[in-house]
Amino acid sequence: MRLQRALYAGVRRSNQISSHIEKGEFQMIHKVINCVFSISVFLLFSLQGHASESTISYSIHDKSLQWGPCPDFFPAGCQIAVVHGDPAKPNVDIFFKVPGNYDFPAHWHTSPERMTLLSGAMNVNYKGQPTTKLKTGMYAYGPAKAVHDGSCISEEPCVLFIAFEEPLDAVEYVSPAQ
Repeated sequence: MRLQRALYAGVRRSNQISSHIEKGEFQMIHKVINCVFSISVFLLFSLQGHASESTISYSIHDKSLQWGPCPDFFPAGCQIAVVHGDPAKPNVDIFFKVPGNYDFPAHWHTSPERMTLLSGAMNVNYKGQPTTKLKTGMYAYGPAKAVHDGSCISEEPCVLFIAFEEPLDAVEYVSPAQ
């Protein structure tokens, strides 16, 4: 409000100094100042929303992670921890953990997957593609709705970081022959 009054005062002084400004021109300047002021306030408050999100970081050994079970069609031992986002909404990140020497069943996701293997060694098989052999630190991409299965081929557990663009889901693949 103080800024707006100062701007109005400057316009009034300019009106007194420049007597050639007509009443219509003054009203136009007044409208422009109001518009600029409104846009500035809008931008100021809209940019603050992005600054309020906190940074995070997790280790796969972090005690604060809340591990839960994988979908029912996965064998016992598979666990998921949400590390960022809401699983029911777009842009969710998870840790996917399975024991060593574990096979996980064929399934697909609505979303593409961006993955980095954080521990262990894993084979991932996308239907119609050569097997991808992941070692710790490797990145892999899986397209949306691509049927895949896999195995943790190490003795130690495999932990995979996965970023989903769409809400988290895993749909069991049932072969047409079944």
